[in-house]
Amino acid sequence: MPSIADFEAMLAAGRDNALLRFSLGNEYLKQGNAAKAAAHLSRAVEHDPKYSAAWKLLGRALTDTEAWPEALAAYQQGIAVAEARGDKQAAKEMSVFARRIQKQLGLKSGD
Repeated sequence: MPSIADFEAMLAAGRDNALLRFSLGNEYLKQGNAAKAAAHLSRAVEHDPKYSAAWKLLGRALTDTEAWPEALAAYQQGIAVAEARGDKQAAKEMSVFARRIQKQLGLKSGD
């Protein structure tokens, strides 16, 4: 299994793409570095705005950094992407996370 160092080497070699950024974000999140994970996952969704798994992980990374409005926005975008792709399970999961953030922020669903 490739390590962060392997992924970073690929990135340094110019192999920048959504999957590589997703993989880096996922590995940084596993290590507890949510800020670095969020940076890579933001780039993943820039590369591929229809990458619902990346939106979901971005929302989680932003939640872990307590960037509540940004996390909510990531989940909302991810829900829209997942629904458009017919990925009902991902949309459902992100909806649960989005509702938790709305509650944290004192917002009603749909705000």
